[in-house]
Formats: sequence, structure tokens, C-alpha cells
Amino acid sequence: MSNPTQDIAASSDDLNPKHQGPQTVESHSKVEFIKLDSRFLRGEIPAELSTDTDHFTEESVQLLKHHGMYQQDDRDRRAEMRQAGIKGKAFMMMLRTRVPGGKMTAQQFLAELDLCDALGDGTMRLTSRQAVQHHGILKSDLKTAIQRISEVRLSTLGACGDVNRNVMCSPVPVNRPYYHQVQALADEISTYFLPQSSAYFEVWLKDMQTGDKECVAKIDGPEHEPIYGVTYLPRKFKTAIAFAFDNSVDVQTNDLALVAIVEGENVIGYNVMVGGGMGMTPAKKTTFAALAKPLCFATPDQVIAVSRAVVEVQRDFGNRDDRKHARLKYLIRDWGIEKFREHVQEYYGKPLETFRDVPIQACIDPLGWTDQEDGRWCYGLNIENGRVVDNEKFRLKSALRAVCQQLNPSLRITAQQSLLICDLTPDQKPQLEAILAQHKIKRSEDYSTVRRWSLACVAWPTCSLAITESERALPGILDELEVHLDRLGLSEEAINIRMTGCPNGCARPYNAEIGLVGKAKEKYTLYLGGSHLGTRLAYVYKDLVPADTLVAEIVSVLEQFKSNRIPGEAFGDFCDRVGQDSLLEACAA
Repeated sequence: MSNPTQDIAASSDDLNPKHQGPQTVESHSKVEFIKLDSRFLRGEIPAELSTDTDHFTEESVQLLKHHGMYQQDDRDRRAEMRQAGIKGKAFMMMLRTRVPGGKMTAQQFLAELDLCDALGDGTMRLTSRQAVQHHGILKSDLKTAIQRISEVRLSTLGACGDVNRNVMCSPVPVNRPYYHQVQALADEISTYFLPQSSAYFEVWLKDMQTGDKECVAKIDGPEHEPIYGVTYLPRKFKTAIAFAFDNSVDVQTNDLALVAIVEGENVIGYNVMVGGGMGMTPAKKTTFAALAKPLCFATPDQVIAVSRAVVEVQRDFGNRDDRKHARLKYLIRDWGIEKFREHVQEYYGKPLETFRDVPIQACIDPLGWTDQEDGRWCYGLNIENGRVVDNEKFRLKSALRAVCQQLNPSLRITAQQSLLICDLTPDQKPQLEAILAQHKIKRSEDYSTVRRWSLACVAWPTCSLAITESERALPGILDELEVHLDRLGLSEEAINIRMTGCPNGCARPYNAEIGLVGKAKEKYTLYLGGSHLGTRLAYVYKDLVPADTLVAEIVSVLEQFKSNRIPGEAFGDFCDRVGQDSLLEACAA
């Protein structure tokens, strides 16, 4: 085996001699050496795929993230397996499809539905990053699953791992140039920052029967990573694009946040912000959630180059020793935004333009009927926690299959895990409503406001990081809250509530008006005071709150809000204004 220290130094010199930050190679984390020795993300994945074991080694697990998957086990089955005398875990894979801006065709959506039935656990999930997830896929079925996704010109490459992940943008399908321009940029950034290694195509697609010429070209192409280098980024990197009048993607929770500035019907440029990120480790007090900070303004012809400069600075100077401090937000914390701006400007090669004073003003709720302004209509369908499933109460999966087969719409996944059914002709509107009614699907207009604005991560039983329930717990919490909101006359308040099964914060709880974060078995940290606009972090109101008292704790604050709010004041703004100490005192009285 080659010397990792020498290889890292050599690869850095070869990659971009002018722009390489100092690295203390000897102290790099184990994952850095796994990536280095992987031969551009191949590692031992091909060999392990050919064995009859039901799981991958830890080294391959780390590399597989870049291919769009995580190794998991069904924790609901642990007790059952122990009783049966079966040792080990019920291994399975979570496979994530990258969908820039959440935009899909009906044929692509049908292929994903077919996949979850044939190879997954029968449930498809729409994620808070506008992507698609499948759980329960066996190791032996992975190649088939990825090939099926590729056949409809989608991909799992770059959906996870230490690279730029799924690029988010406003999903609103209104036929205005600026919406089209933002979606086009999301597509461009997604393609621009994809890993260039041919490993993905070699491992998963080489023996496809379709004879995809593009795949063949990538398999036979030169081996290089012009942006990422041999060890890729220090940690995951997330990008989103919003408007000041539509921050439905929670743009400031991303490493790279672009806010489109519109004049007339066109985007004239983007306010660039950097350093957002939700994950933290409570036991490690130096970790934290952060919102992206203003960096500069970039015109449409500058934004890709400026974005690349941001990525390259993070590549060269981000922490590769401790993965808990490896996100861009920690580099900005250590340097300060001014020093970071100086480095980005150096990498960009010319002066950066001044950030413009255009504050975020609104989040759009696109559920229900929307006139696309092109003679067609869009219906925003609320999908609670993004879970597409058939059960005894409703048949959502079957309904969406019928919608795709009969109406052939285009589709867009929202950052709230819901689905926009687009490009419907006027005569298709009653057809859609009939299909939904036939399958007992509740109309979005019939959901409470708080439920429409709710968000939960998958958590138990599939996520290995989950400490508590989330997706399976939030609906019951909302059932109780709805009763109290109605009693208090607050049922029309647009209060966002987000729940996660661990502090990684995949459902973005740290800037929510109400955030519920799993902390210990059946106990949560309750956050209050975030902004509905996504522009302010929440604070810890109470820690280690038992699950069965969460609703009572929230209701006591809602009662204070009802009695003491300023006219027109939003719930999160009220909690921020009053503060933790005063709220605790008032609720205890």
C-alpha cells in the first residue's frame, strides 16, 4: 500500500498548486484515509458486492455514501431476532435519489414507486431536501435498484457523502422567467459539482442492458476530480436557492445559500451566503447549529465561479481531523467571515461585489390549487412527513400511481416533504380530485395549518442515528395540538413545528418556531423562538422533556402567546421577544 501522507501531499500539489491550504496530514480522521485509498470511491465495493454477505465493511460504508446510500438496520426487528436466537443485525440499505429542485416527470415518479414495491420496504419517502429515499433495500438488490433509477435518467450519485448534495430551489411552477432561471441554475450547479470519477458508472451501470452511451463514455473517460481532489470535501456540503419573496427551501440552513434578486421578470443576480448547517453534537459543546452569513453578490454569469471558489476554500481549509467540526460553518467560526471572504476572493480571482440589502420577506405555502399562468394548473398535495404509503386509512401510493398514469403531470417535491402535481389542464382538475377521493386522500385544504407546516425526519426504526421517534410520533402530537389550537382560536396561525429523532437536525428544527429534538430515550429538547421565515435560530426552552409531556409544555406557551402577543405578531417572534426566562416564569405561574 502507498504512503497516505505522501499521497495526500502529492495529490494536493497536482490538484491546484496555487490554491492549497496547509493540512496536518498525520492527524486526519480515519475517513480521510479511506477516501484517499479508495481509488476515487471504488475501494472494495465491487469485491464486496460479489460476496453473499448481507452487509458491507465499514470502509465501504463510508465510500458508499458518495454513491447515494447508507447502510442501516431495522431496529424494530432486534427484539424479534433475539427471541429467535438470531445474532447480528437486520441489515438493509437506504438509497437516495438526487432530484435537483425536486423536479420529476411522471415516468420517473412511477419508476420510483415501482422500485419501492419491488425492492424496498413498500414505502417511498420524499425528503426535506426535495429528494427521494427508499429504505429496506437488500445489498444483493442494490445494483438492480440503481440501474432502474438510471433507466429513467435519474441518479443517486452525490446524493450523500462528502460532496455537494442535492441542490434545492423554489418548486413553485408559475410560468415566470425568474422561476425558470432559478430551476435552471439548480440543475447547472448540481451537474457542475458532481463527482467526476467513473467509479459510480463502473460499479453500478457497466452491465446495463440499455447501452446508455453517456454511461459508457464516463466509464471509459479519464480519471480525475478537478474540483474535489482525491479526498473530496472534508464533510457534506449543501446548496439551496431561494427568493426574498419565497424562502420555502429554508435557504440559510445550507453551506451555500443563494437568494435570487429579481427585477421585472428576470433574475439579475444572487445574494451569496455561506456557513449554514443544522447538525450538532450536544456532548460536544463546540458544535452548534448555524445560519448562513452574507458573503457577496454575484451576477448570473458569476455565480457558478463564486460558488466554486467557496467550495474550493472549504476543500483546502476545512477541518479534516475531526468530522464533527468539518462543516463549513466551523471554518467560518474559526476565521471570521471577513477572512473567509478574502480567501474566496483570492480563489475567484477578482473582487467580489457587495452583498445587497434585500431581506428575506416570506415563505410560500404552495399547497392547494395554483394557477401556473400558462393555462395550466398545479395542485400542491400535503404528504405528512413525506411518507408515500398505502395503509388501512388511505392509499396514497396507489393514488399517485393513478395520477401519473392517467394525467401524466410533471411533479415537484417541496422542502416540506409534500408534492406539487403540475401542468394539469383545466379539464384534469376534477379528474385529479376524483382520484384523490377514490383513494381516501385528504385534500390539502382540509389539513390544519400547523400540520401543513410540520416536518419530521425518518428516525426509528431505520436511521442508525435516531435516539427517539420522529416521523411516527409527530402525527399523534399534532392530533392533540390541533384540539388546543382550536380551543385557543389559533388554528389559522402558520406555526411551523419540526421534529427530529436526534441532534443531527435533518428536519431543520433549530430555526423552527417549535423544534423537537431527540436527546435521550423518549425525551426531547424543546426549542422555541425560531423565525417562520427561517432567518433566526431558536433557543433551548427546556431540555430532556418526556415525550408524554411535550404537548402540555407547548400548550402552556401557546396560552401565553394568546394572552400577550402584539397584534399581528407571529408565534416564533413572540417567543423570541419574550425570551426563555420570562416564558418559563409565566408558564410556571
